[in-house]
Amino acid sequence: MLAIAYFFGSFLNHNLFLAIHELSHNLAFSTPVYNRWLGIFANLPIGVPMSITFQKYHLEHHRFQGVDGIDMDVPSCTEAQFVTNTISKAIWVIFQLFFYALRPLFLKPKPPGYWEFINLAIQVALDGILLYFWGWKSFAYLILSTFVGGGMHPMAGHFISEHYVFNPEQETYSYYGPLNLMTWCVGYHNEHHDFPRIPGNKLHKVKEIAPEYYEGLDSYKSWSQVIYMYIMDRSIGPFSRMKRKLSKKSA
Repeated sequence: MLAIAYFFGSFLNHNLFLAIHELSHNLAFSTPVYNRWLGIFANLPIGVPMSITFQKYHLEHHRFQGVDGIDMDVPSCTEAQFVTNTISKAIWVIFQLFFYALRPLFLKPKPPGYWEFINLAIQVALDGILLYFWGWKSFAYLILSTFVGGGMHPMAGHFISEHYVFNPEQETYSYYGPLNLMTWCVGYHNEHHDFPRIPGNKLHKVKEIAPEYYEGLDSYKSWSQVIYMYIMDRSIGPFSRMKRKLSKKSA
């Protein structure tokens, strides 16, 4: 089960997670509610309700990128204090999906809304049907696929590559490798942050139209290499993020 989850299910579930990322920007339909319903549908094989909550926090990541206490993509001080060597960084990478999912609940909890209860109810119903008709192994397979796909896995390298500062002069990094084909081109991350309303499959055109803004920036061709660099480089860790204070204009 672990082998199939890692080499097959993880790719599918991570693809769905990044489809939810696209839908959080309302990029499938012009009507936001349709994107929410499709996001809830894409959420089903992931096993845990997260689509609606993800949108709520992710849009703040775009508006307040790097603002400590608001951008929940930035690791907490506790993570930075304990994840300091090769072993702890490797463990952190394996469990990074848990940190990513639970960080907002500890640092900036928000009361659930109407749509989150809908997301929860539909997900619990699907999980219950799965357990009743096909048993715990089927449900465990979906959860395992989600877990390993967000940990020490090539596709999960984007969690680190996007905003972890390997070059002090650069805050956000793009990835121009083959896994973009399976990840809705999330690798075009500088382009995405510049134009979050452009769908992933069109972001390569941004780079083609305005190469002078992107060709000179550091980028990656391997997410696996990024994970290796993160774990082995003693100067890099959860603290390696650009942080800023909330400006009065933004507030």
